[in-house]
Amino acid sequence: MDYSEKRLKDIINGVSGPDEAAMEAAKELQSRLAKPPGSLGMLEELSIKLAGMTGIVKNDLNERYLLVFCADNGVVKQGVASSPQSVTLAQTINLTKGKTGAAVLAKRFGVRMRVCDVGVNAVIRDPDVISRKIAFGTGDISEGPAMTREQAVRAILTGADLAIETAENGAQVLGIGEMGVGNTTTSSSVLAVLTGLDIRKLTGRGAGLTDEAYEKKIDVIRRAISVNRPDPDDIIDTVSKVGGLDIAAMAGAFIGAAYKRVPVVIDGFISIVAALCAYRLCPEAVNYMIASHASYEIGYMAAADELGLRPLFDLGMRLGEGSGCPIAMMMLDAACDIINHMATFEQAEIDDSYLDEIRDIDAFGIKEETQI
Repeated sequence: MDYSEKRLKDIINGVSGPDEAAMEAAKELQSRLAKPPGSLGMLEELSIKLAGMTGIVKNDLNERYLLVFCADNGVVKQGVASSPQSVTLAQTINLTKGKTGAAVLAKRFGVRMRVCDVGVNAVIRDPDVISRKIAFGTGDISEGPAMTREQAVRAILTGADLAIETAENGAQVLGIGEMGVGNTTTSSSVLAVLTGLDIRKLTGRGAGLTDEAYEKKIDVIRRAISVNRPDPDDIIDTVSKVGGLDIAAMAGAFIGAAYKRVPVVIDGFISIVAALCAYRLCPEAVNYMIASHASYEIGYMAAADELGLRPLFDLGMRLGEGSGCPIAMMMLDAACDIINHMATFEQAEIDDSYLDEIRDIDAFGIKEETQI
């Protein structure tokens, strides 16, 4: 094991499980708030989960950051994307100028952005783009591996380090987004390897494809898996062979957030595939993840099911960039405000004994198949 993989293993081993005592305290407080049991649904569940992450019952998540990892993918030369590769560079810069969808939403909801170049196929001289370039894009996965194993590890560590650094500088919640033309193809490839599910059931049209281009995309993914033979039990092998530098860095960021016990919000399809990679590398990391929206991409729910997570909302979104994260962070604020400021029955001078029978049978309890 080389130094980089050892360092990654040390970070992974430093991730601990949720604070069960804080979760029990949050649950107990929720039971005393002046409302019918469970009547605020997922907002109550969120407040309890947040307590487990931070070890604090009453949380304040005012310091919000969105980390966006940008990289190009060599597979675009196969015609699997509707946008030219040049869009990655343009949008990487536009993110820092507040001109993209995610940037507009981040500004609206007071979320600071950190845009990181891990593999854009261009020299970027914009001082607002964090330069952590590992390569000028990846190889074409339909012809060979996307990158070397060493590059994949470097990308994962880059993401972990940026998340850790941002948390140490005061971030109380992180969101993880991406920018990279062609990355729905790499994400579908990784997801197909990790789940063993049929490629067609995991692959959507990304930003939009004709029927002919969609069929080509399916074929390219099949060829990528056949040519590279990634090992589903070795996440680094899988990402290095059929993934992307953006996916690797995002996976690292999820692990880095968990290492610092900071809540971390998943965006859409590419983000949740990266979250699944993080979970397979570091199972405890899932305890710090919150799924924002149910992406329109068809593979999203397969990844969510693997993680056992339930998205907070469904607006038919499929933009990426981290666009779902600022909206989800407002829902986290709502969950925090409820447990932080709502009166208890005692404070509201209400005798809650009329609820005893309801509590005994959990008449208004939420039936949970998955956690938030």
